[in-house]
Amino acid sequence: MFKQILIAAISILTISCNQKSGGDEKAAAIVKECIRAHGGENYLNMDISFSFRQFKVHLKQQDGIFIYERTSKDSLHNVWHDVLTNDFFSREFNGKKQELSDKEKDKYKEGLNAIAYFALLPYKLSEPAVNHSYLGEITIDNKKYYKIAVSFDAAGGGKDHQDEFCFWINQTGHTMDFLSYANGGPRFRKAVKRETVDGIVFQDYDNYEVTDSTLSANNYDSAFMKGKVKLLSKIEQENYTSNKLTRQ
Repeated sequence: MFKQILIAAISILTISCNQKSGGDEKAAAIVKECIRAHGGENYLNMDISFSFRQFKVHLKQQDGIFIYERTSKDSLHNVWHDVLTNDFFSREFNGKKQELSDKEKDKYKEGLNAIAYFALLPYKLSEPAVNHSYLGEITIDNKKYYKIAVSFDAAGGGKDHQDEFCFWINQTGHTMDFLSYANGGPRFRKAVKRETVDGIVFQDYDNYEVTDSTLSANNYDSAFMKGKVKLLSKIEQENYTSNKLTRQ
């Protein structure tokens, strides 16, 4: 779901969006400019925490090494702590490491990586297993957008590499204003709030369910503009903290 295991097992090496042979160079150039607008090289060495729903989330990336963490408390004040790095995943309950089945490990690992993946868009679109395709231009809410489809290689693209994604990049500010995905959906998200921390732009979204199940993820914009969507939830993050500052 959500491309959760997108490329969490590989190192974060570059934001250059270099295309493989046969790739769409125009789409890659647009994505590269979008990444620059959202934070560029600041993604390479970041250390930021925030609240998301019941979780306290910590995302750290430095010189190709990443550590993603989420912590939560249940109604009895028990503390759950998940950690995902380049090399391993672990889950603790009140400070004690848990022995997990493969199914359980995949479930919690994917849940944590999904939070990190969406929080770190559009940077995640620079990963080696990501393919970009330029679909043209479109106007939404009187603003002009580049429309970029995204697919994933089987190698390095995770178990859900056949997922469909699409992104709408603002032609003026180069921001990622809309996105869609099919697997686990169909969903269409609209960016409604932005906050910049350590030079990185984080976004909140209105999360819509597309009621026309015959459409592909690339065409969810048409459903949005025709009112054939239903507001399902709000994707909101808050209480951002730069750990770079707190550790000085």
